[in-house]
Amino acid sequence: MRVLVTGAAGFIGAALAQRLLERGDEVVGVDNLNDYYDVRLKLARLERLRGHRDFRFLTLDIAERSPMSELFKTGKFEAVAHLAAQVGVRYSVENPHAYVDANVVGFMNVLEGCRDARIKHLVFASSSSVYGANTRLPFSEHDNVDHPVSLYAASKKANELMAHSYAHLYGLACTGLRFFTVYGPWGRPDMAPIRFAEGIVAGRPIPVFNAGDMMRDFTYIDDIVEGVVRVINQPAASAPTWSGSAPDPATSYAPWRVFNIGNSEPVKLMRFINLLEQGFGRTAIIDLLPMQPGDVRATTANVSDLEQAVGFRPRTSVEQGVAKFVAWYKDYYKVRDG
Repeated sequence: MRVLVTGAAGFIGAALAQRLLERGDEVVGVDNLNDYYDVRLKLARLERLRGHRDFRFLTLDIAERSPMSELFKTGKFEAVAHLAAQVGVRYSVENPHAYVDANVVGFMNVLEGCRDARIKHLVFASSSSVYGANTRLPFSEHDNVDHPVSLYAASKKANELMAHSYAHLYGLACTGLRFFTVYGPWGRPDMAPIRFAEGIVAGRPIPVFNAGDMMRDFTYIDDIVEGVVRVINQPAASAPTWSGSAPDPATSYAPWRVFNIGNSEPVKLMRFINLLEQGFGRTAIIDLLPMQPGDVRATTANVSDLEQAVGFRPRTSVEQGVAKFVAWYKDYYKVRDG
């Protein structure tokens, strides 16, 4: 299979490209290599992919219409894994225009490219952030998600709606994946695991919001990738029992669907920090802070739909995942044991 992976220098994108190449697929990766975080990490991820003869990389901004149109005209892709996005809940408060450019305009260009090229399946990254003000746990795809609490979340909900319109109008098979707090080797330095690790190693205070009363469905990167690969293999189809009089938010009469991908075992934030302390052999200096705008206290995924559809649910425990993350961090950042 020939697959386009957008955001191929990103955390999930690079891991997915690696897995697809290992199973024998051809992968074309695109990324604009912006400086939202250290570009050196993005380049290091790409370096691991460049040795594969079936991998081709293009520096390209998905928000640029003409280059994206040309990419799809010449690419001969069978499937698209769209992972490129402006990420981060808190940064969306500081720089909202970046989210419209990348996540709305960029996604529009992906949809148009898929329509013109008659792509068989578009799989795209959504986010657990779409659950917003919802408080009923675990979060279910069948619940309404019309109350986002950040622009980032709103942009991801917009992606789901835009994809549905293309599924309806053009029969484009679209599957949205709501990722839950992904972590592991090669992770993003703007996310909590690396920020906490940096503070613990350096002996600096680490910011812990809502005075530590937070819970996350931490999901290990390998589990995320396994889920994405299995979903790519099964294009979305219409749900025969879908009814407009009682519309199910997770499915449609059109070839469109959304799935949660999460560990389904929420972990208290302080427990996650404790596992990092054990891994590094050092004690964290905790700076307890109030809740940040756009953040939520707890996330938990109901993944029964994913398991039923593709026969998979995440299995890596947080103890296993943190141990692997710490081992990578020590190696990549040249950290001695404490």
